[in-house]
Amino acid sequence: MADEQGAINKSGPSSNYGATENNGGGSGGTRETGEATEDVIVIQDSGWQFVKFKFREPFAEFLGTFILVAFGVGSIAQTVLSKGLNGNWITIALGFGLGLALGIVVSGNYSGGHLNPAVTITLAVYRKFPWIKVPVYITAQTLGAFAAAAVVYVNYVAAIDNYAGDKRDVTGVNATAGIFATYPQPFMSNTGAFFSELLGTFLLLLIILALTDERNVPSARIVTPLTIGLTLSAIAISFGYETGFSLNGARDFGPRLFTFFVGYGVDVFSASSYYFWIPIVAPVVGGLFAGLVYDSMIYWGEKSPLNKNIHHEQRAIA
Repeated sequence: MADEQGAINKSGPSSNYGATENNGGGSGGTRETGEATEDVIVIQDSGWQFVKFKFREPFAEFLGTFILVAFGVGSIAQTVLSKGLNGNWITIALGFGLGLALGIVVSGNYSGGHLNPAVTITLAVYRKFPWIKVPVYITAQTLGAFAAAAVVYVNYVAAIDNYAGDKRDVTGVNATAGIFATYPQPFMSNTGAFFSELLGTFLLLLIILALTDERNVPSARIVTPLTIGLTLSAIAISFGYETGFSLNGARDFGPRLFTFFVGYGVDVFSASSYYFWIPIVAPVVGGLFAGLVYDSMIYWGEKSPLNKNIHHEQRAIA
């Protein structure tokens, strides 16, 4: 049987990213004899409870990304399909920002609440997140985004039919593919779009790295999800116009793949000079650049490869 202390602890160093660090989560106590006690969950080595324990991190990433994309894409659907009567760019920015915050709340204590391949890869490079977990996390994130797109589509299919008839267009006056995945403005080149996605993800990861730096703002951990969510909203308001601020390969590719399956066709991949690869690659580059900048200028922790020559000592305080 597998024993776990508290609510169920994370296995290994997932990361410091997320709502809180899991420090047990259970309610310890003291017996009448004065002996300290702690809650322990005992899990059988078979059955659903074992599966739930074994895959708790990808399950958390799946659900967290599902929440992010459901609220974000849902806010776009409401805005587009109501022709602006029930939404605008600010509501979309808030939809994604609050969706990210709530997704971190759900998943942060179990997986670290990455919800974004760029976050996972950046933490693997600069914070010793295990590389063996990277493909598992990214797969879970993409599946969560795919599932969220499916739920939003089913919820709004009547409104989509009312808006565009039985057509499922990627471009044009009644295009609805942009509800689910991002497409750049017609005047944007792929180079310009790449830089826009890189810049937005750079800013997002810079704030995440600062918030999770134990030497920087440890007192702000409790508000980390909200702060990160508001950061995404601020990026959307300030830099989202040109490309739709994907900043997240899973958030973009999962829904894009879903639209391919429900009738939008190969145009979801070929539109805008095969733009689809940019929201996958540019955020990773932006995240890695943010890690390079932050760790070069501010971070002193031993996890960063840039600090390999820095040694920490415990010294008595006089």
